[in-house]
Amino acid sequence: MPDTLTKFIFGRLTWESLPLHEPIVVATFIAVALGGIALLGVITYFKLWTYLWREWFTSVDHKKIGIMYMVLGLVMLLRGFSDAIMMRLQQAIAFNGSEGYLNSHHYDQIFTAHGVIMIFFVAMPFVTGLMNFVVPLQIGARDVSFPFLNNFSFWMTVGGAILVMASLFVGEFARTGWLAYPPLSGIGYSPDVGVDYYIWALQVAGVGTTLSGINLICTIIKMRAPGMTMMRMPVFTWTSLCTNVLIVASFPVLTAVLSLLALDRYVGTNFFTNDFGGNPMMYVNLIWIWGHPEVYILILPLFGVFSEVTSTFSGKRLFGYTSMVYATVVITILSYLVWLHHFFTMGSGASVNSFFGITTMIISIPTGAKIFNWLFTMYRGRIRFELPMMWTVAFMLTFTVGGMTGVLLAVPPADFVLHNSLFLIAHFHNVIIGGVLFGLFAGIAYWWPKAFGFKLDPFWGKVSFWCWVVGFWFAFMPLYILGLMGVTRRMRVFDDPSLQIWFVIAAFGAVLIACGIAAFLIQIFVSIRRREALADPTGDPWDGRTLEWSTSSPPPAYNFAFTPVIRDNDAWWDMKQAGYIRPLAGFKPIHMPSNTGTGIILAAFSVALGFGLIWYIWWLAALSFVCLIATAIGHTFNYHRDFHIPAAEVTRTEKARTTLLAAQG
Repeated sequence: MPDTLTKFIFGRLTWESLPLHEPIVVATFIAVALGGIALLGVITYFKLWTYLWREWFTSVDHKKIGIMYMVLGLVMLLRGFSDAIMMRLQQAIAFNGSEGYLNSHHYDQIFTAHGVIMIFFVAMPFVTGLMNFVVPLQIGARDVSFPFLNNFSFWMTVGGAILVMASLFVGEFARTGWLAYPPLSGIGYSPDVGVDYYIWALQVAGVGTTLSGINLICTIIKMRAPGMTMMRMPVFTWTSLCTNVLIVASFPVLTAVLSLLALDRYVGTNFFTNDFGGNPMMYVNLIWIWGHPEVYILILPLFGVFSEVTSTFSGKRLFGYTSMVYATVVITILSYLVWLHHFFTMGSGASVNSFFGITTMIISIPTGAKIFNWLFTMYRGRIRFELPMMWTVAFMLTFTVGGMTGVLLAVPPADFVLHNSLFLIAHFHNVIIGGVLFGLFAGIAYWWPKAFGFKLDPFWGKVSFWCWVVGFWFAFMPLYILGLMGVTRRMRVFDDPSLQIWFVIAAFGAVLIACGIAAFLIQIFVSIRRREALADPTGDPWDGRTLEWSTSSPPPAYNFAFTPVIRDNDAWWDMKQAGYIRPLAGFKPIHMPSNTGTGIILAAFSVALGFGLIWYIWWLAALSFVCLIATAIGHTFNYHRDFHIPAAEVTRTEKARTTLLAAQG
């Protein structure tokens, strides 16, 4: 085949693009391929394709989409954590002249992929999934405002994850760090496809995240049950609202800055070079104007989870509801006024550094107020140390340490010493693991019975809990010490043998965390096996306080047969205290949105478009773009977007629940 035709068909894609010279990558590919074949074989053998397509992949039910987000987050957690284990092992053995087992080229890809995957494809899907599942139930809605958009948002996030995973086996990933600073991410220093994978994976996933944010804001503002004023919304709904406001305000900035970087790389503009009026520091400003609100996008929903859990398992109304709401809103606003503390060393001058140092310290005040609200809620409460409450207490201890080190880093002179050191890595993981991941595990344990109708096995949950908590302290406290000793991050080999013991301790902590993840997977497996013994027929296993516990577990497709009327913050608790009796007659047909496959088709074309742009396969990019536009236009002519659940079916569903509740006495 002539070279010109080959280049037209395959662009930059050649046999050399396959990393066959990397034995670790080849072994991983074989393992993933065998696992994928086995999974496809099981689905085919049990004839599950039709079921999955009809009930899950094309579903617009917010509950199913929320669960699929969580599954995506769990799958990507395994990939992201495997990168972390590889880094820890490399750093533990690369002493006394040893080069370790990872070359610099591979190691740089691993730490970049670890950061990107953990933030964009683990934490974000987990958080979005939790909000998707819980918020409509908490506000008494039957679904989100735009059900199709919800499905499309999910599949775009999956599309971004697919592109990141493809980089492992076809080409390579960026070697720039998770924020891809120029000039390192420019075409001069990174002429390969790594940065292009980074750009297009995040652009595809970013579309999904932005649309999901718009959807949830509209849902919370417009679809609350009668009587649920803003100041009667559950705290988790409040934190979700503020989170999605931040998403809609900040993710377009990420889209813009990555578009400008793509223009620099593809058409030779100079936005982020030192030539022709460009400035690399403008990229750093823009990426952190997105990046710092992103940290609060991750943590705010989990503050809501801890509020729900603390109130429920203390058997008390949340202390200081109004102050909790105001603290959330203040954090939302201030999160936009602190971005420059990520680069105090850039040389902005004392005035700018002082302003951002002060705003960073101020943002710790509403966060600290939340901690005291949770403590006062627990004070004199009848605390039940179920698994969600254990995660909450562990969070309060761990997050406080992370917060104090954050205030230390907010002091510019201290930051000049600690900037780019392992102290910074320890602080970041302290708040993300101690805050976000501990909160996610609390939320999963808390709402699992609502989603699936049975509780999670407590024994394996506690094994996972203790492995995670102890493993975290072993894994990251040594990094604080190493950072204070001046050890910089992203190092692959070390000269000073006295440092090795700290890296070995950190690697031991990472192994304990791996045991925690394994125990979590075992917990899910055991819980499914024992689901009859762990069943929750009441729909209210924790004696909950908010509206989602008033429905069956799992809830019916329509969530509520009748729209509830709200009179209190703790709507379900108020209804129970008032002697609420479920209506047993008078059901009407319920209007519901129809399933659609358009979301997954649009996402597939987006992945093909991204792949074509990454490898300069221009015909594929052009064809995918045309198909994308045509499919979107075609979907506007789909007039079969809704249906009615007959009153007889609603009656049958509600009668079945009545029988089940009667059997429980």
